[in-house]
Amino acid sequence: MSFPWPEPGVRLEGVTTPMPVIDEDRLAGNIARAQAYLAEHGLAFRPHIKTHKIPAVARAQIDAGAIGLNCQKTTEAEVFADAGFEDILITYNIMGADKLAHLAALNARVPRLAVIADSLATVEGYAAAFGAERPLTVLVECDTGGGRVGAQTPADAAALARAIAAAPGLRFGGLLTYPPIGGAARVEAFFSEAVALLAAEGIDCPVRSNGGSPDFFSAHLVPSATEFRAGTYVYNDRSMVRAGHCTPADLAMHVLATVVSRPTATRAVIDAGSKALTSDLLGFPDHGEIEGLPGARIVGLSEEHGVVDLSGCEGRLPEVGEMVRIVPNHTCVVTNLFDRMVFHRGGVVTRVEEVAARGTVW
Repeated sequence: MSFPWPEPGVRLEGVTTPMPVIDEDRLAGNIARAQAYLAEHGLAFRPHIKTHKIPAVARAQIDAGAIGLNCQKTTEAEVFADAGFEDILITYNIMGADKLAHLAALNARVPRLAVIADSLATVEGYAAAFGAERPLTVLVECDTGGGRVGAQTPADAAALARAIAAAPGLRFGGLLTYPPIGGAARVEAFFSEAVALLAAEGIDCPVRSNGGSPDFFSAHLVPSATEFRAGTYVYNDRSMVRAGHCTPADLAMHVLATVVSRPTATRAVIDAGSKALTSDLLGFPDHGEIEGLPGARIVGLSEEHGVVDLSGCEGRLPEVGEMVRIVPNHTCVVTNLFDRMVFHRGGVVTRVEEVAARGTVW
């Protein structure tokens, strides 16, 4: 027997915990604010769906003016292709026969599909799997200081672009980067030099894709970019408030939890553990902020329990059976822990959406 999902009109106090809940008005406000800023600066917007993994939310982003979607894995992109989205960028090096077969099937049915590569080995894998009858668009990912993946220099990026352009089954789509916070100057320098090198060889670079929610409102500092990618902005989280990207009034996601034990005067235990709250610390000393309970710290997570240190609190403390609202450190990970999300307006449930791309990690 499964627990019933709340019907529209039910108050959040009646929702079974632990459960992420999404504020409809804050969600809509985040989408509108982001789109308006990029439109003001002449940048196309390609939101990353990893934060929500829900077609209905992606549709709201497209309706607001986004040009397409950013997915991270092939199976994630398949979910959104099934939902009818026609412009998808997969920002991952895709390799292996099974994954390339899925990618070829996607390329055959998605009108505008693109992927990335940061090595000749990845480019050669694509070239062997795709033909001139239905070429695959490939962007070169560039490391502009993020220290993760990417061509290390503009010359390296240009060399990969040449290899892509020379392959009959591939089409060079442009450059892409995911820089560190505050990296706008490095992105601009890298893109400018790489574009100049490509132009000298007669290679067009139609897309220069920059990204990252923490630096969202610095996107205009990279005039060479043509589009921006971001995901976390749609819900926001504790790390986004710390980065100055948003205020607490822009936090669209909370995790509802119930106090299941008060074993001591300074300790509470909630029903949200590592299977409900991300274990990502992101530089914080604890695992989320409890709204309305300043000084409380979620100091430990086991699978089903969260341990809350109340020693820094003053005033009334929550008793067994009471519900608390948690701002997660990292909203994207929380999304992938749940099958459904409860949406609300003013504390009243409006809808329940399936997290359709949950677990799509291939």
